Amino acid sequence: MNELELKYGCNPNQKPSKIFMQDGKELPIKVLSGRPGYINFLDAFNGWQLVKELKEATGLPAATSFKHVSPAGAAVGLPLDPVLSKIYWVEDMENLSPLACAYARARGADRMSAFGDFIALSDICDVDTANIIKREVSDGVIAPGFEPEALEILKAKKNGNYNVIEIDAGYKPEPIEKKQVYGIVFEQGRNELKIDEALLKDVVTENQDISDSGKMDLIISLITLKYTQSNSVCYVKGGQAIGIGAGQQSRVHCTRLAGNKADNWYLRQAPQVLELQFVDGIRRADRDNAIDIYIGEEYMDVLANGRWESIFKIKPPIFSCEEKRAWLNQLSGVALGSDAFFPFGDNIDRAYKSGVQFVAQPGGSVRDDQVIETCNKYGMAMAFTQIRLFHH
Repeated sequence: MNELELKYGCNPNQKPSKIFMQDGKELPIKVLSGRPGYINFLDAFNGWQLVKELKEATGLPAATSFKHVSPAGAAVGLPLDPVLSKIYWVEDMENLSPLACAYARARGADRMSAFGDFIALSDICDVDTANIIKREVSDGVIAPGFEPEALEILKAKKNGNYNVIEIDAGYKPEPIEKKQVYGIVFEQGRNELKIDEALLKDVVTENQDISDSGKMDLIISLITLKYTQSNSVCYVKGGQAIGIGAGQQSRVHCTRLAGNKADNWYLRQAPQVLELQFVDGIRRADRDNAIDIYIGEEYMDVLANGRWESIFKIKPPIFSCEEKRAWLNQLSGVALGSDAFFPFGDNIDRAYKSGVQFVAQPGGSVRDDQVIETCNKYGMAMAFTQIRLFHH
């Protein structure tokens, strides 16, 4: 198959629409179920590249949760502790495979953004992973293959309309890529930059110590940024992105946005949040939204009389700003990557509030000294990678 006709493009009025190979070759994918659309394929192909590179860099199965051509989450397949299993809603699933752990992490870190995601998996989709996908609101999945039982589970989703795409893991695109904007053709060399520990050798801070786990997390952040719409920054801890700020015009806004998501991830692990008692039959999305509101500034939207009764069995106490700050002060060992240089130290000030200890960024700002000085103030270790990772 050389081309595949799509229902429409980005919007229903944008017709005709298709994907095809200009060189006459076969498309490197098979649609096993559903009818993926234009944006589905954009998410699928970007997500596949991300997880493929994560697997190559770490040796671990990888998964990502994509929304509107940026990752909402990305992770490698490290085991889940009981707290993470609970906040990712998989505590009832025992002995999950590494790939399933990777997707639970990728989906769970920012559940609000991941709602209705497109999934990419680095490895053949197994039954454990399919069973997690089965109960989440999602548009589709791309992987290099599917176990027969896993495929049947996925094909039954959305009354048989769930999008399942198999990609040829050996496919290698041409070194030059093209796209059109306003009828004008853009051409550039593909971004084939290999991201590994060699990029972290130039540590410019007084603290020179980046742990092995910190290096892995920085590599995960940089690979994630390679496929995130710019400007972008990514907070990572324990092998998973915990906060991604994408597509902001100001870098400090990226840092704040992603930092708020990282804070949200950690606040969900606080004892008073884990102990919330929800009414029977509450939907998963409603439960997630209620938690996000409860730990946010608009908490009275779920605690007001006449409102909380439809969400909680018992009215929870207010999670005060002081209590939240005390809990967040325990977060540490977080890695932060940036797709371009930090122009001011205020980015580091914000990162510190979310437990950042390790930083990787290109360097090259006229205020590099100010940024380094701010890192030194907090005892952070920062590496200059000398490479930019803009993606559009």
